[in-house]
Amino acid sequence: MKKDIHPDYRPVVFQDVSTGYSFLTRSTVETDRTIQWEDGKEYPLLTLEISSASHPFYTGTQRLLDSAGRVERFERRYARAKGGAKSDPAAEAEASAGEADDTAE
Repeated sequence: MKKDIHPDYRPVVFQDVSTGYSFLTRSTVETDRTIQWEDGKEYPLLTLEISSASHPFYTGTQRLLDSAGRVERFERRYARAKGGAKSDPAAEAEASAGEADDTAE
């Protein structure tokens, strides 16, 4: 093996932020955060949004974890296509003005 080209393979703590479940394993991931583990030593920390402790396949329960507003953004984007939400008159006027400019050329 060539020297000084491989990432540092070291113990790292992975922590699921939704359940608080943590596990120690080895990884090459880079992180600035650290945590004190059960053995009293300090290890690099990487937080996860989902792990085997919170994933529906492993837990057998369905939970909605919407940390970034994905569901609301999806519903806003596709509500007009379903016709279920009221449309924004300003956005419609701007869109129709853009279409009129396209037809003028």
